[in-house]
Amino acid sequence: MPDAPGLELIRGEIERDNPGSVLATSFDRDQPALIVDPTRILDVLRWLRDTPGQHYDFLSSLHAADYLPAEPRFGIHYELLNRDRVERIRVKAMLSDPAADGPATADGASGQSPRTDALARPQDSAPAFPPGTGVLPEIDSCVSLFPTANFQEREAFDFFGIVFQGHPDLTRILLPDDY
Repeated sequence: MPDAPGLELIRGEIERDNPGSVLATSFDRDQPALIVDPTRILDVLRWLRDTPGQHYDFLSSLHAADYLPAEPRFGIHYELLNRDRVERIRVKAMLSDPAADGPATADGASGQSPRTDALARPQDSAPAFPPGTGVLPEIDSCVSLFPTANFQEREAFDFFGIVFQGHPDLTRILLPDDY
């Protein structure tokens, strides 16, 4: 794992090639982490994977966390591995909850929150709030960079309602369709 000065060097190199993409760094429990702008997540992940000398080319874990009542509410955590050096680095993107402004619903009559309406739908029907409507938190899918993200992104969508834009099959994976 890169130490604290090594992490700052990585941040500087990323910022040189992708200005404004890294918001901060942290070193929690001896684990280096880059906190990145969620709109630039693919730029950072691609840089870590493809840049000579980095080669963090294996996504070992992708998971979401809900930090309620904090804002931004959700965190998407990516754990990348450089298998040659046996090094890990975490990349974290924080997402606001667009539904936090109130319980407005698609039809105005259901009484459920937008988050509940968007996730509870019969099988083979369109979601009440499809991606791009601004009701569910969204971030770009990294499946094209790391195929191991496929089921992990689906799990985060299933449990947290986070939409991964561009995912090839963003459907429920564990919970029943009518949950």
